[in-house]
Amino acid sequence: MNLKQLSEMLGLSQTTVSRALNGYPEVNEATRERVLRAVQETGYRPNKAAQRLATGKAGSIGLVMPTAPGHYSDVHFGEFLTGLGEEAVRHDFHFVIMPADPDDEVGALRRLAISGNVDALFVAYMRGHDPRLPLLKSLSMPFLVHGRSFGTEPDYPYLDIDNEGAFYDATRLLLQLGHRHFCLLNGPGHLDFAIRRNKGVVSALAERGLELPESCVSHMSMTDEHGQLAMERFLQLPEPPTAILCSSTVLALGAIRAVTQAGLKLGEDISLIAHDDVLPHLKPENFSVPLTTTRSSLRAAGVRIAERLIGTVKQDGPFPEQELWKTELIVRASTGAAPR
Repeated sequence: MNLKQLSEMLGLSQTTVSRALNGYPEVNEATRERVLRAVQETGYRPNKAAQRLATGKAGSIGLVMPTAPGHYSDVHFGEFLTGLGEEAVRHDFHFVIMPADPDDEVGALRRLAISGNVDALFVAYMRGHDPRLPLLKSLSMPFLVHGRSFGTEPDYPYLDIDNEGAFYDATRLLLQLGHRHFCLLNGPGHLDFAIRRNKGVVSALAERGLELPESCVSHMSMTDEHGQLAMERFLQLPEPPTAILCSSTVLALGAIRAVTQAGLKLGEDISLIAHDDVLPHLKPENFSVPLTTTRSSLRAAGVRIAERLIGTVKQDGPFPEQELWKTELIVRASTGAAPR
């Protein structure tokens, strides 16, 4: 069914139907609801090219995806995109994904912004002093940041979780259980979330007069293989850790494999807390020893970012400029008293 047929069926002009679909305020609510009901019943989908001509809007959100030989794909980002897509479908919005060399993300963002194919941009995997922010702030286009940029004035729209607070609280729990020897399996060291999680651990330890030596920190892509290799190295230290913090349940999967192969018991000989992004295929309660976690859903973050971006494009606001979500600390069997 095309717009003309839908209009004839409703006994309305094509202009009225088009304006009802695109949220123009001069269309009364009863007419809008009637049009939307007919769209649902008939399965009508507006022609995107015609819609762009009529509204000046592309109905699309843009993102740049860094990719290169040897560049790791990330299950965490896939879960975030699922949430983003879930909300986009509700509003009949599209994704425009531009692959780019990791060293050319700024240029790729600029090209995507001026292409006319997107109404808004979002960026993720924020770094300290992130070079993408000056460009985004110079564009006359809505954008939203998933995360923050450590060391940069927070004068931009973002959604983030309190990474520092999450790992501060997790470290304090382990300190209360009597642990004094800590190691941190973290994400890549240049990324903002990893910087803040490290800072949270260091702050909690400093309150007890303890330090986190560089030899007790591993920065890596968050895969189970890297988690296992890092844990094997930690267990060979002159003073092996009794407390482990992991930036992902994926890292924890490998770390626990190394603990088990060393003949140690999780929750007794060694305690472990991981960050849980609520990955559907890796539930912490289903580990052989259920994991204590800091918890915040990546999918929910994707939904919220799409909600804010699409709402801004459609002028459905106002929306908060900045959101900082608290994580939930869930205690399970992987944490116990420090061994004597």
